[in-house]
Amino acid sequence: MEEEIFKKRQLNLEKIVNFGFILEDNQYKYSKKIMDGSFRVDIVISKEGKVSGEIYDLETDDQYTNFRLENIEGDFVNRVKNEYKTILIDIANNCFDEKYFLFEKSNRIVKEINEKYKVRPEFLWEKFPNYGVFRNNNSNKWFAIIMNVDKSKIIPLEKGEIEIVNVKLDDLVDEYLKKKNIYPGYHFNKKNWVSIILDDALTDQEIMTLIDISYNLSCGKICEK
Repeated sequence: MEEEIFKKRQLNLEKIVNFGFILEDNQYKYSKKIMDGSFRVDIVISKEGKVSGEIYDLETDDQYTNFRLENIEGDFVNRVKNEYKTILIDIANNCFDEKYFLFEKSNRIVKEINEKYKVRPEFLWEKFPNYGVFRNNNSNKWFAIIMNVDKSKIIPLEKGEIEIVNVKLDDLVDEYLKKKNIYPGYHFNKKNWVSIILDDALTDQEIMTLIDISYNLSCGKICEK
């Protein structure tokens, strides 16, 4: 349950302290009563953001584990499970930042896009669950897509998982293909799109400049100047 809820989240240390977690033994700890005060949930989060939790029956002071057993059903255990899950979701929403992609560079770019254009990635394909599309809110057209691919798809003979962002440059494609870390668009029309490897060869601002161009191209005549 914890792994599923927090798999695309990144711990925010400032938020977790404001929420009420206490740093103890190099871990962040939080407790809350559930089930009308008869049970207590103890949540522990490591500094790396790994979340674990336990539930205790306050009448017996014994640990309650039935909510984790798939073969045990019933109204009571389901209520315990749901109240525990509600706490986890509350912590995820209030103590963690959304982490959409594998690499920190990609997630920083997502944050920049969201802050500037109020757009979040859409994950449209079951076969490619980590491909995130960014759509212009005014025209509904795509202006960027982040994908995880093997490096050999972009640079022959090189291996290893990378993330790329595809952006539309139209008449500027040839000009930018002369620059470092920018390649013909992977899986897109290479006359109009380029692929940028999301590593430290280009700064975040350099990448955002190209995303800005793509965003403006996706506007057509709809977006206000």
